[in-house]
Amino acid sequence: MHRGKGMKFVGDSRIKASHRMPNVPKDYSEYPGKTEAFWPNFLLKEWMVGAVFLIGYLLLTVAHPSPLEGPADPTRAYTPLPDWYFLFLYQLLKYSFASGPYNVIGTIVIPGLAFGALLLMPFLDKGPERRPSKRPLPTAFMLLALAAMFYLTWESVVNHDWEAQKAMGAIVAEVEVDESLPGFKIWNGDTGEQAKSCIGCHAADLKGGPAAPKLVGNTLTAEEVEDIIHNGRGGMPAGQFHGTDEEAKQLAEFIASLKAKE
Repeated sequence: MHRGKGMKFVGDSRIKASHRMPNVPKDYSEYPGKTEAFWPNFLLKEWMVGAVFLIGYLLLTVAHPSPLEGPADPTRAYTPLPDWYFLFLYQLLKYSFASGPYNVIGTIVIPGLAFGALLLMPFLDKGPERRPSKRPLPTAFMLLALAAMFYLTWESVVNHDWEAQKAMGAIVAEVEVDESLPGFKIWNGDTGEQAKSCIGCHAADLKGGPAAPKLVGNTLTAEEVEDIIHNGRGGMPAGQFHGTDEEAKQLAEFIASLKAKE
């Protein structure tokens, strides 16, 4: 009788189960470089590579921290900009056929077609061939998607005003206004008819307006401010202040005190 034929093996309750062989990975030495045990060989390599990249990423973030912008302020104009990997969709919304009344095309239709094509790839390409030249349909979809993303991202980068974007999100240092200074009362026009208020042009919060620059955070000295009060500068003509020289000096000292904290 051949071994195993006509024989039935049954369990024996008298034999303890502890005699089972330990879970030892298979020996893949006969296939060097082709395959190996997932645990622990392959997984250990993955962890080591991941740890190297994680340490490199942490060092990069320490050496070059992410730029921060100022807090949200509804009184300041700001144009939000998506991260770089969404710039191609941002650029798509700038075209007339995908923006305004047709923004549903740029936000839903075109991205939906692109992601729909990805979802349909397993059903459109069922062949066993893996060479790109033998897979014309998925290869064409891939090249078209990459070309469109690259072109739209490039157009968004080169046509965007990065200096204006940086200025919009700049962190503005806080400025303390000392209301106890005599110049503050002159600024508000509380010293009589001779002291003409400047609020009409520079605004009550000293942040300026269409016709005048902001005064908070200025870098002028009191002497420079006093000279501008008397002689004007830029769009401000001379002779706008009708107070006394002493009041002009006090007003200049108040404006010069509006420097940002360091």
